[in-house]
Amino acid sequence: MRTLDAAGLSIGDDHPPRIMGVLNVSKESPYDPSVYDDPGEAARYVDDELIGEGADIVDVGLESANKRFEVLSAEEELERLDTAIETIESVSGDAVFSIETRYHEVAEAALNRGFDMVNDICGFADPEMPRVCEDHDVAVAKMASPPDLERPGAVEEVDDIYEALARNGLTDKTIVDPAFGGWSEAKTLEDDRETFHRLREFRGYGRPILVSINRKNFLRSVAGRDTDGALPVSLAATSMAVERGAHIVRTHDVAETRDAALIGKEFSRERTRRDGDVSVEELDVTTTGEARRHVDRLGGDPATAVDAVARVYEFDGLDPEEIGALRAAVADSAAHLVEGSAGDSALLVGTPGELATTADAASGVTEALDAAVSPLAFPSE
Repeated sequence: MRTLDAAGLSIGDDHPPRIMGVLNVSKESPYDPSVYDDPGEAARYVDDELIGEGADIVDVGLESANKRFEVLSAEEELERLDTAIETIESVSGDAVFSIETRYHEVAEAALNRGFDMVNDICGFADPEMPRVCEDHDVAVAKMASPPDLERPGAVEEVDDIYEALARNGLTDKTIVDPAFGGWSEAKTLEDDRETFHRLREFRGYGRPILVSINRKNFLRSVAGRDTDGALPVSLAATSMAVERGAHIVRTHDVAETRDAALIGKEFSRERTRRDGDVSVEELDVTTTGEARRHVDRLGGDPATAVDAVARVYEFDGLDPEEIGALRAAVADSAAHLVEGSAGDSALLVGTPGELATTADAASGVTEALDAAVSPLAFPSE
């Protein structure tokens, strides 16, 4: 996992999770506490409520990306840029200032006038965006999106998110964002939950990960909360996201999110060791799907990922014939069987590939055993 420099702010596994606070100079934004159109008031909000509460990055939006609103043109965004510039020039605190936009013209103008990084909500749908970011040598967050400037984040199949992030390439300072939220009518809450469940897969790019999950529907609906009551579920998910590999958390609730992120980081495993010029990293891989992403990155054979993780299953209620069938089955594979002293339980240990071989060999003895081993016959993602 590479460490990325964003205007002097280091982002990566070896550094604390970074908090991205939100300021909107767009009157359309649905979240009132972050919306300002007066530069002086906006600057005070940034100093007191964002930087003062622990934000490392301040993300400034010129328009609401909510699909319910009309998309502004680049020219219309540029008309709002003066307010954003006046704001950051009036801020006394120290932070990295990010411009949220989909247009390379807006990004270039903002970078020329004092912004430090770009948050591209359309994921390089504007093919000139990578060039602008590279020319200015700045970090850029790339949100998974279709190649359409009017449909930010509208990737409608979870399996397509990873590929969407690769579209139009990655700069040396790209941060990947898997696009949580209801960006299209076809995207469901279950889609977002699956994406969160598979968050570790996005480490396969070897780039820092940004998550924007603050008070999102896919979390609050679990607990039956409205937006005002959704802070606890957001904080729980923040800790989980950081433990699963997220490096930046975008939020309106800076102080609370910072604390939750630090808890997630504290209980993450240390995985990298360096001795001289050689480093070794234990990859955070829990499924064959996650392993496949890393194998793909190095140009290897994806089929090897099936043996990259181990599983342990405990069986209870086995009769002697079923125990014997499992004992015979592991003899033909590299899996291991640990039999319980009572004679009716056992642990089966192996990689998904080994367990699939074992399941096939153990089938046909009893219907109960067939039902128990059937999930093992198909290596899990």
